[in-house]
Amino acid sequence: MARQNYLFTSESVSEGHPDKVCDRISDAVVDAYLKEMPEARVACETLATTNRIVIAGETRGPATITSDYIAHLARMAVRDIGYEQDGFHWENCEVAVHLHAQSAHIAQGVDAGGNKDEGAGDQGIMFGYACRETEELMPAPILYSHRILHLLADARKSGREPTLGPDAKSQVTVRYENGKPVGATSIVLSTQHLDPALTSEDVKRIVEPYIRTALPEGWISGDTVWHVNPTGAFVIGGPDGDAGLTGRKIIVDTYGGAAPHGGGAFSGKDPTKVDRSAAYAARYLAKNVVAADLADRCTIQLSYAIGVSDPLSVYVDLHGTGRCDEARLETALRDVMGLSPRGIREHLKLNKPIYERTAAYGHFGREPDADGGFSWEKTDLVDQLRPLAG
Repeated sequence: MARQNYLFTSESVSEGHPDKVCDRISDAVVDAYLKEMPEARVACETLATTNRIVIAGETRGPATITSDYIAHLARMAVRDIGYEQDGFHWENCEVAVHLHAQSAHIAQGVDAGGNKDEGAGDQGIMFGYACRETEELMPAPILYSHRILHLLADARKSGREPTLGPDAKSQVTVRYENGKPVGATSIVLSTQHLDPALTSEDVKRIVEPYIRTALPEGWISGDTVWHVNPTGAFVIGGPDGDAGLTGRKIIVDTYGGAAPHGGGAFSGKDPTKVDRSAAYAARYLAKNVVAADLADRCTIQLSYAIGVSDPLSVYVDLHGTGRCDEARLETALRDVMGLSPRGIREHLKLNKPIYERTAAYGHFGREPDADGGFSWEKTDLVDQLRPLAG
């Protein structure tokens, strides 16, 4: 039997964290290509350090997407995040673009042709997860870690908290009783501040109201331990303080360590890459299983081989909370949704410029957008899955 009383911790990082700056730029490139050509291929990696951005990778798409335009996109992303400091400024940082054509050997495995359907862009395993800990069917520690930073970013950008900088990290330790999250035993927040004179206590007075708003009522008590800017001053932030790379925050992007991860990053990849699209599909299916009341927790694993269309395996674990047979559910999930790369893209309508918005505050637990963003968060399979109960 799973433990019922324990502590579990997850962290989040803000849009101004060096790695998230890189994720944002890489996804801006993906969106630019998909806007011009929905079937474009993009695998884009970004590195950022003191006043320098390097963008590299492989693409296949329209010639209208030039290196100058990609450099412009990078600058606009950095500007929107809010970096105008001496060591990292959107207007005067150096931007080098090293994108080249997609490998013909990879393309021949992925492209459809003759009697062959489009294959997966790589081998790999992908996981999806959902649980009843929150209304969003997400684990509580990661959801509230994201929410803290999202509220602080909104306050910073609106001008309500002009002393806050773009770079920040949060961490919430949640106490579970009888398997349910009931409170926060500790809260860690490190945030960049633009006024060097601010102390840790000064910063705590600024951020505490937002943290209390982010967490459920009653979760913060007199016993909750606070660590706000525990090292003291945090003025030098972003890529000037620490180099960033695309794809280094895969646990932040997903379930905060509460569920397995296949190891593949999302940002910078078009939806033919199953690292991204199949992870979205697995989350979509797991969320619908829980929303259909077939289980209180659900983990789904999908696996693929490069150039092969259908998944090699579909695995479901209901963690002892299921109200249906797991083997039967594995078969049913293949019936309600095509799990080939093409089937996933068409079902979730992924060939759209919807990815830059996913680069911070998690890819899961978000509200679906009217234009198709976060389509994998819909629960429109519930009616088809509910009859499997019993």
